[in-house]
Amino acid sequence: MQVETLILGAGAAGMMCAAHAGPGTLVVDHARAPGEKIRISGGGRCNFTNLGVEPACFLSGNPHFAKSALARYTQWDFLDLVGRHGIAWHEKTLGQLFCDGKATQIVAMLMREMEAAGAELWLGTSLAELRHDGERFVARLTREGAPRKVSARNLVLATGGKSIPKMGATGLAYDIAAQFGLAIVPTRAGLVPFTFPEGRFAALAGLSLPVRASAGGASFDEAMLFTHRGLSGPAMLQVSSYWREGEPIRVDLSPARDLAEALRGARATAGRRALSTVLGQWLPPKLLAHLGETLGLSGNLADLPDRRLLALADALHGWELRPQGTEGWRTAEVTLGGIDTAALSSKTFEAKALPGLFAIGEAVDVTGWLGGYNFQWAWSSGVACGRAIAARRAGS
Repeated sequence: MQVETLILGAGAAGMMCAAHAGPGTLVVDHARAPGEKIRISGGGRCNFTNLGVEPACFLSGNPHFAKSALARYTQWDFLDLVGRHGIAWHEKTLGQLFCDGKATQIVAMLMREMEAAGAELWLGTSLAELRHDGERFVARLTREGAPRKVSARNLVLATGGKSIPKMGATGLAYDIAAQFGLAIVPTRAGLVPFTFPEGRFAALAGLSLPVRASAGGASFDEAMLFTHRGLSGPAMLQVSSYWREGEPIRVDLSPARDLAEALRGARATAGRRALSTVLGQWLPPKLLAHLGETLGLSGNLADLPDRRLLALADALHGWELRPQGTEGWRTAEVTLGGIDTAALSSKTFEAKALPGLFAIGEAVDVTGWLGGYNFQWAWSSGVACGRAIAARRAGS
């Protein structure tokens, strides 16, 4: 069977690419249903983009690589598509946009767009062998147990990264890229909870509070959640992408209040009150009990000089922690690293060394923040690639 374009992966980027690549496009995936990560995202409602998307919200070895695709297909363009399909949505915190209904509405929308573009979808299909014969890519596939051979002028790697392996995620895109000579930036788990020595925060498990978390030069003001294994919540997931093993993370436990000023004010008006009681107005008592031994939270305010209050406030605004590690691929939402952007065109996503080979979405060394950014990268990179393929066919 001959096709114009073979897309490996029926996820967000792959389906979006297929909707723009034009007739003669075949999308294959080993899963039994398309868009499985879309389906489970956002608690089943899909955080499909973010109002604040801009290149600075993405990590990459080349921070300029994402600019072209993000500018040519924006969050507003995707919102227009959602509107045309009658999908109701709402905004949550920090510009995050979710479906009012189910995430499967987004999958159904992409399926309709693919069908309208003349793309074909094969599910339950695995790749047994792939080569390039000098002119075309030749893939030996197994579809529902039956061998199939497909040759294609274009090959698009849209199989994603290594995150969430229980859904079948693998490093297939990296293996294929390496097979054809493309460099790979070492991968690691991103948007992932931190782990600490067993029992470190067991007494605080389930406790959540707003913090400012910092690591690797980045800071995020969001919620932090204590777990039996360590620290999670949006703030921790965000800084995990910037953290490196062995480095500390810093947590401001009261980002909205100057604790030194607040404690001095309380001492002037209610000096006989216990320090722990006053702090309990602003911080969870369970957390203060946990910190009490190391910070010395005993005594009355009247007995504490300015230097002691300042030191205490500094400690609470800059709580330094050294994670043992992270939860890894099992719970990571994204993959950091991937196919080196130096090997690709930022306009078309085509490999510079092998015309006809493309890579998009999470497979590429571009990773967004938590909150819809990675889906927007899938949409933007998929559209850029699909349009480039369609334009080339129209001009041939």
